[in-house]
Amino acid sequence: MTPVTSLWLTLALPLVGAALIVLLDRRPNQREAVTLLTAGLLFGLVVRLWFAARAGEWPALVLVETLPGLPLALKVEPLGMLFALVASLLWIVTSLYSIGYMRAHHEKNQTRFYAAFAVALASTMGVAFAANMFTLFVCYEVLTLSTYPLVTHSGTEEARRAGRVYLGLLLGTSIGLQLLAIIWTWALVGTLDFRQGGILADVASPTVIGVLYALYVFGIGKAALMPFHRWLPAAMVAPTPVSALLHAVAVVKAGVFTILKVSVYLFGIDLIAGNGTTGWLLYVAGATILVASLVAMAQDNLKARLAYSTVSQLGYVVLGAVLANAWGVIGGAMHIAMHAFGKITLFFCAGAILVATHKTEVSQMRGLGRAMPITMGAFFIASLSIIGLPPMGGLWSKWYLALGTLDAGQLALLAVLMVSSLLNIAYLLPIPIRAFFLEPEPNERSKGIREAPLPCLAAIVFTALACLALFFYPEPLYELASMLVIL
Repeated sequence: MTPVTSLWLTLALPLVGAALIVLLDRRPNQREAVTLLTAGLLFGLVVRLWFAARAGEWPALVLVETLPGLPLALKVEPLGMLFALVASLLWIVTSLYSIGYMRAHHEKNQTRFYAAFAVALASTMGVAFAANMFTLFVCYEVLTLSTYPLVTHSGTEEARRAGRVYLGLLLGTSIGLQLLAIIWTWALVGTLDFRQGGILADVASPTVIGVLYALYVFGIGKAALMPFHRWLPAAMVAPTPVSALLHAVAVVKAGVFTILKVSVYLFGIDLIAGNGTTGWLLYVAGATILVASLVAMAQDNLKARLAYSTVSQLGYVVLGAVLANAWGVIGGAMHIAMHAFGKITLFFCAGAILVATHKTEVSQMRGLGRAMPITMGAFFIASLSIIGLPPMGGLWSKWYLALGTLDAGQLALLAVLMVSSLLNIAYLLPIPIRAFFLEPEPNERSKGIREAPLPCLAAIVFTALACLALFFYPEPLYELASMLVIL
């Protein structure tokens, strides 16, 4: 199989899988087998592309020529390769987890769930491998629409209300701001192709470039930059596997990935760094990091706390992009992966706790570590990675972001990173401490609480161990991230 064939199959395979899932509606075992098989084959295709890229081959293809010079086209490049590797691997793990969770929780409409999940992964691959901003925008919108049924999965009034917020903010920002920026870029340059070093140098005044960049940054609403972040906490009404998809596998990662891709391949980091009108966005990212962390501390609902934590952590990637230097871009790219493994573990643990105990509040976690030691141990490991403490992979992305702030002479932003890590400790570590070191409530001791079903537990252990492995073996991620810049 040639790399070009592998490239178009990354879009086609999940769509075929979605169709088969629908056809197997009344055969849950076969339906879930197709889900796992499709996820595994997709990861195999992405790994095939990774090996081709390491050998110096970067395949590209045109899917359809919509207008002269404006095709739907795919191309493998380092940042997209990194994102695709993370998303396709975590689809396997999330699918395994979903089987245990959805069955144990007796969720309805499981066929629709797995089919929408597959379509979402197809669009994620399109975002990752988009050769131009037009292709990325189309896949970005498909991702929004395909995840809407997942957000509203339960069908309750609360879920429908959350779905309206979800669609309203994501479509509103992308059509009202991002699409405007795309049309403006086309008018200035006559192309939307992604190119190393960018395409916008010497085409407009610094003020125009600054306004255009702000339209992209705020128009990419999936990055959850304040004040366009409310859709993310609202979407926590969805089942836990959907929360994992939103926070780690596809949606928010597609947002911050897009900001990085626009920064590197449309503007170019030299243009952003030399433009005096974009610096204020650094402080928007810094404010998002700190304010969302403070809000997270006040949340007793576990998923809400993790949701605001995600808003804060996404700010790190945006900060790395807007720093517009080599270390900032490397740190931001690596944080996409490091945060993905840490946060998906935390959400997996939250779902396991819900399945096993029906508990949703942090204040209810007293003594839970004695009944669920594997789950709470994994929560502790993932918390250390999100905080950025060794020996967890989250250390490296924060380290390079800190180097980026120093390289840019932004000591105030270095202080933001340090204070944020302290806030991470304050809102994450009390949860495993409460679980392991406090006595359970008297009426809880005889309930016979056990670990979640085996598929859930296997997924939790895998992602927790990945947080540890990425500390000792970050080289593949660093290699891809460093290709984005000249060190």
